[in-house]
Order: sequence, then structure tokens, then C-alpha cells
Amino acid sequence: MSTATDTPVKAPAAAAEPEVSNLWRDAYRRFRKNKLAVGAFIVLVFLILVAIFADVISPARYDYSNLIDANQFPNSQHWLGTDNVGRDFLSRIIYGARISLVVGFSVQIIALLIGVPLGIAAGMFGGWVDYIIMRGVEVLTAIPIWLFALFIITVWQSGETNQSNGLLNVILAIGLVGWVDICRLTRAQILTLREKEYVLAANAIGAKPIHIAIHHLLPNALAPLIVAVTLGIPSAIFTEAGLSFLGFGINDPLPSWGKMVADSSSYIRVYWHLGLFPTICIAITMLTFSFVGDGLRDALDPNLKT
Repeated sequence: MSTATDTPVKAPAAAAEPEVSNLWRDAYRRFRKNKLAVGAFIVLVFLILVAIFADVISPARYDYSNLIDANQFPNSQHWLGTDNVGRDFLSRIIYGARISLVVGFSVQIIALLIGVPLGIAAGMFGGWVDYIIMRGVEVLTAIPIWLFALFIITVWQSGETNQSNGLLNVILAIGLVGWVDICRLTRAQILTLREKEYVLAANAIGAKPIHIAIHHLLPNALAPLIVAVTLGIPSAIFTEAGLSFLGFGINDPLPSWGKMVADSSSYIRVYWHLGLFPTICIAITMLTFSFVGDGLRDALDPNLKT
């Protein structure tokens, strides 16, 4: 008598849990599909690494000069040539990346520290608080940013010779006029979000305004603020370059791409490399941040579907 072989019965495979979708995961997926933005982000990471490790990768100190080697064209010893006092131009370009990125990020930090609290206060409380803040914003908007920054730097740098203070003055001058757009954007976001159901519910249970602003309003307003900061960094870098070109920026011998372009104006017809290389660096940096900012703006747009 044959016995039937008991075959184990496989349990049905558990259904795969659907992937939870949220704004940041969808934004990452959309940003990854933007090849131009991804390429620009890779270049941006490279620039940041160059700025961080400038002391390691630069062939010489930025302030080391040898008059015998002055105004050399690119060669095997000095890959990008030398300037009018014999300083290695590649080293100054590398250190200039550090200065530009420090200015760009520092200015946006100042803008966030000033603009976000004022924007939240204007949007949350309204009334006379909103009136005073927005009138101040309108006054600063009416003043050209370059003129106001020049005025601040001229006052602070009168008799100033310390190079680190020169950098600090530039950062503070640009930051004190660069918070206006952040403030207006934050206020607009708060005015939109404060009528949402979760904010009304928090008000109903007696939550304090500061708690609502930090835990409910600000996290939901981060997406446009991130885009604004990313697009504001190249604007700050270009402003610093322009101020340095006019002679109101970074003090010598601290390298700045804008100042390097300004110093090359007297030699540009003969020593073309003195103006070409820092100009290319400024253009690449600005394009990189602009492409990354555009990619983030498209990725963080909740109306886009993948």
C-alpha cells in the first residue's frame, strides 16, 4: 500500500507594503531624474571639497610671492601662471573658492537668522507688527543693495587694514541687506499655512504661538526657503565679486576671485590668464548653484507628480 508523500504547503507570501510617499522622498526622486541638476550638484560638492582642503591641495600659500616669477604664463611649474608679484595663481584660485563659498553660505545664514523670525512674526501676529516689519522691508527694498552695501563697508572699513575684518565686513554688509527676500517669502508662507486645519486645531487646544510657529508652520515652509537659500548663494558670491572688483571687498593679500579680476585690468591685454581664470571660476560657481537651485525648485514643487 503506497503512502502519499506529505508535501509542505508554502504559506502565501506577505504582500509587500506600499512605499510611503512624502514630500522629501518624492523630491529626491524628482531631483535624481534631473540630470543637469545632479551634474551641477556633483560639481558643487567638488567645489566645497576644494574649499575645505585648500591648505592640502594648493601647491603654495596664497600670500607667498617671488618677484622673480612675476607675471608668468601657465607653465609646468605654475599651472595657471603667476600674478604681478609672483604669487602662484592656481593657489590663489583654490583659496579664492574658499572665500567665495564662505561668503555665500555665511550671508545666507545671516539672512535666515534675520529674515525667518521677522517673517514668522509678521505672518503670525499681523496688525501693527506686520505693518512695522513690512514698512522696513519696503524701505530696504527701495535702496539699491549695492549702494547700501557700499555705504556699510565704507563706514566699517575706514582705516581698516586687518584682512580678516575685511572679509567679516563684506559678509555682514551683504547679509544685512540680503534678508529682505527671505523675510517676504517666510511671511507669505506663514499667511498661507496659518489657515490650515492642523494650525487651527493647535490654536483650539491652546498651543502657544511660538510652539505653533516652530513645530507646525516652519517645517512646512522649509521647501521654498531651501530653494531661496540655494539661489541666494550665487547672488551673494557675485555681489562680493563685484564689491571686490570695485575695491570695496576683501583686503589684500586674502584672495578673492572678484579682486583678482580687478587686479588683472591693468595687465589684461598682455597677461590674459590673470582675468580669464577667476572669471571662469565665478561663472562655473554661479551656474552650479543656479542649476542646483532650479532642480530643487522643480523637485520640491508639490504639484509635480512622478
